[in-house]
Amino acid sequence: MKGWVINVIMAVSLVVSYFIFSTLPPFVRAGGPLIVGLIWMIFLLFTFMIERWLTLKQAGGKGNVGLFVRKIKQAVQGGNLDEAIEACRKQGGCLANVVGAGLERYKALTATNELPPDEVVDETRRAFEEANALETPLLERNLTALSTIASIGTMVGLLGTTIGMIRSFHAMSNQGAPDAIALALGISEALINTAGGLILAIIGIVMYNYFSTRVDSFNYSMDETTFEILQLLQHRKGTVRG
Repeated sequence: MKGWVINVIMAVSLVVSYFIFSTLPPFVRAGGPLIVGLIWMIFLLFTFMIERWLTLKQAGGKGNVGLFVRKIKQAVQGGNLDEAIEACRKQGGCLANVVGAGLERYKALTATNELPPDEVVDETRRAFEEANALETPLLERNLTALSTIASIGTMVGLLGTTIGMIRSFHAMSNQGAPDAIALALGISEALINTAGGLILAIIGIVMYNYFSTRVDSFNYSMDETTFEILQLLQHRKGTVRG
């Protein structure tokens, strides 16, 4: 997601958050202006959640990953590099991009016959690593934003709680009978901000862990697949056809 798109989303969501706040029931608006900030962060949280879901879905490619990996292994084991590379192009996604980059490097090096077989395999391994290093940041992008929003949401909720309790104690400090209305408003503000901050933090932490687990699964799949393909190339380095 480009920077200017994020800026536009942030500005629009802030305006919408204020509008939503103005339409909420009075007991929710009693939480004070920090509720606008919590609503705004919820908008941002769901924006990054949708972006991550779409990105990781695209990273999986167009077909079944398990079938794709089996097809690639069979093609490499059979010495059909062109078939394996074409399968990577059709599949798309992070795993296919990494595997395709390594196989294309291997094919180019074996076509020249300038390097011994062991060095060709080493160069292919480096091609896998370079492609993996390019794909990993795309998988991990905006995960920090999810974690940050969850953390800040907790702090904003705590700040609202503190402000509400200050107002409550101020109402109780009046000489004579405490100001019951001000006391109730302060307690209401404290509890509503607490609830909002906790809801935001819970959603953010759960989704951060979910997406982090999926990213780890992608990384493990790429490492395992490239390792197995390298093993196949080493055992069949004399029979591979371009």
